[in-house]
Amino acid sequence: MTITTVGVDADDTLWHCESLFRLTHQRFVDLLSEHGDQDRIESQLAVTEKRNLRLYGYGAKGFTLSMIETALDLTDGAVDTRVIREILAVGREMLTEPIEPLPGVEHALAQLSQRYRLILITKGDLLHQEQKLASSGLGDLFAAVEIVSEKDADTYRRVFARHGTGPDQAVMAGNSMRSDILPALEAGSWGALVPYPLVWAHEAAEAPVGHQRYVELGSISELPGWLEKVSNG
Repeated sequence: MTITTVGVDADDTLWHCESLFRLTHQRFVDLLSEHGDQDRIESQLAVTEKRNLRLYGYGAKGFTLSMIETALDLTDGAVDTRVIREILAVGREMLTEPIEPLPGVEHALAQLSQRYRLILITKGDLLHQEQKLASSGLGDLFAAVEIVSEKDADTYRRVFARHGTGPDQAVMAGNSMRSDILPALEAGSWGALVPYPLVWAHEAAEAPVGHQRYVELGSISELPGWLEKVSNG
């Protein structure tokens, strides 16, 4: 089988992201602790965040707005301005957090870029994702970068047709079953799950056990070797 193009996810595939969101979640719970227990606060935040995805999209900015809205809802609009300032402060911290590639990432991408068209396919805030990529030092390894509002089958068909030889000769690698694997398989591509210890509930989904074009790897370091096996049939 000929593989010409490799798509790679960014957050929690190339660098940490969900762990930072988890820490921010806890700081938010602590700020609102006098207005409810942890389960109530987290439940309300999850509902608000999910509702706002279609308006704000993914990323730290939309999450910050959802935290503010949740604080207003939990306090019936009487939230202390100090709390709002603290929420804005943690939001800024998320946007300026240093980016460091996960172990094995740089070496694996360098190998892949020598043999395939390597495409970064990520969703989230355009400016923030661009800043993270620049800060990571990995940008020169990619033939193209696609920052999209949503990852679905049509997205992968379009991206792999634009930058490669079509989805049937492409692989998508990432940590999200819902966003990186299932829609890529639906588009006719291969899907390589690169697990991350933490998974946002919104990105969780059942694995396509038995699918001939799906594999779960131990780490991104295994991706070049697995692709070579696929290419060799």
